[in-house]
Amino acid sequence: MLLVFGGTTEGRKAAEVLEEAGSPYFYSTKTGEQDISLHHGTVISGAMNGEAMLAFFREHGIRLVVDAAHPFATQLHETIARVCSDLQVPIIRYERIYPPRDPSITWIDDYSDIAPLLSPHGGTLLATTGVQSIGKLKRLEREGMKVIYRILNRESSIQLAHQQGATDDQLCFYEDNILPDADAILLKESGLSGGFTEKIEAAKKKGIQIIVIKRPRLFNFSTFQLFNLTTVNGPHGLRRAVEKVLPEFFPLYSGLTTGTCATAAAVAAAIRLFKDEMPSEVPVLLPDGETISVPVGYGSGYAYCIKEAGDDPDVTNGIEVRVAPLSSPQEGENLTSIPLGLKNIEVYAGKGIGRFTLPGFDFPPGEPAINKAPREMIRRNLEQLSIIHCPLSIVLSIPNGEDIARRTFNPRLGIEGGISIIGVSGIVKPFSEEAFINSIRKCMEVAKASGTERVVINSGFKSEQYLKALYPDLPAQAFVQYGNYIGETLRIASELSIPNVTLGVMLGKAVKLAQGHLDTHSKKVTMDINFIQEMLQEANIQQSMVNSQLTLARELWERIPKELIEGFCRVVISHCAEYCESLLPDGHLTILLIDDDGTIHSL
Repeated sequence: MLLVFGGTTEGRKAAEVLEEAGSPYFYSTKTGEQDISLHHGTVISGAMNGEAMLAFFREHGIRLVVDAAHPFATQLHETIARVCSDLQVPIIRYERIYPPRDPSITWIDDYSDIAPLLSPHGGTLLATTGVQSIGKLKRLEREGMKVIYRILNRESSIQLAHQQGATDDQLCFYEDNILPDADAILLKESGLSGGFTEKIEAAKKKGIQIIVIKRPRLFNFSTFQLFNLTTVNGPHGLRRAVEKVLPEFFPLYSGLTTGTCATAAAVAAAIRLFKDEMPSEVPVLLPDGETISVPVGYGSGYAYCIKEAGDDPDVTNGIEVRVAPLSSPQEGENLTSIPLGLKNIEVYAGKGIGRFTLPGFDFPPGEPAINKAPREMIRRNLEQLSIIHCPLSIVLSIPNGEDIARRTFNPRLGIEGGISIIGVSGIVKPFSEEAFINSIRKCMEVAKASGTERVVINSGFKSEQYLKALYPDLPAQAFVQYGNYIGETLRIASELSIPNVTLGVMLGKAVKLAQGHLDTHSKKVTMDINFIQEMLQEANIQQSMVNSQLTLARELWERIPKELIEGFCRVVISHCAEYCESLLPDGHLTILLIDDDGTIHSL
């Protein structure tokens, strides 16, 4: 059994990841006041001391702990470490993402360091360090400082504030969204999810003194001999860690995109060259901002990463993505530059990596078949390597890439000479029709349990980001990815009596859906050029305006005259509605067509 210590944003994210497994687990919070709906998890509340925690672990057979508690909950972290050390239970720490420490801010280690930093003539301090810190700041009031405490607007927090001597006129609430006037502000280093950056920016605009208490050290390793500790800072890393430590929890395993493999190999090659080290794993920053550890290896003059497809059926599973300095034996090959905009770093595509030969992709014909997201991953990860102190030229290659590519869809897309390096999130979620649909059902059930009046279904990471910007007030659970199973997702929405559904779809899937294909996977249906021509005619767009034969549906955004695009979008959406609305007979369906730059079209 798995136990999550949550009550935080990270705790909620951890629960979202674990819900995908369909396996039972426990979710623990101190107060029980976090609004969270779980389908497979059991919520338990109340603080546990060491004895109570030890008894709970033994009673329920806890075999893995996910510590997603607040970074300043030092007593809880120590209790978890002590119990897990005694029982030899592995810990996965779900850490926050922290921005670099701004040197223009005053950083302190403890509350006792505050007084000397403040004006001896009094003034006002705004404390955003939580209700538990009020007692620690009372000394400042006795020394003439007025202190305002910003706390959560809930009964338990207000009651605790009063118990520690705070009066009503000293309290303000986060929901007010107004920063009170003060001479100085006190914050905890709470990370991005704690709103740290926003608080700092607001304080800087006010021109007030900023004092930050550094986050404490998580575990005291001199005291506890931890059996197995893994640290992650995002959902993908958490899932991969759970798959590794508790293999039976997820029925299917995730994998890595070729873009992540290329990035890991590039990082490993740079570390080997500049530090003369060969680590077995390297950190890779993913597009969503989290960092994962990726296994790598080394050959004669190159570093490599093996593609893990997980349980996603993929002919590229097990391929070796190599990166070598240009001075290696590969120098004589036919290389193509990959423009990344990096100073002193040049990256080339070598043998086994395909080239675009047709328009319609992120980059023009002749360029290496490496999409925007992998290029950006490689750029960001190399850019943040401080060890690179002189010009660097590296080559990406894939042994047998040209042969493997013949078994993919690349030839029909006009990608020649090797495989394409793709991926948006950096992680491959396992593809199995039954498992994927069951996962969708679980997500829809959680969405309904959240109380949202609208569920927004979308195909993946890119479209979801655009839709979240359109519906900023909806909870995270309201956004559900259908992958390719649009029809199944709408049927599930109908079964669950979800009243309002927004279907966000990009053009590649939309032209298939418009023809009645409710499963848009490329293995089952391909784009029908004749049907697209019929829709163009229906929108009064002459075929000559679109010019030559289409390779990808997205090319239409560039070929259709701008003044005619809205008319074409209405035609596509109306055809999609013909097949989709009947699947949600008792609910209201909104269909939104999303173009490549995030513009959203509707009827």
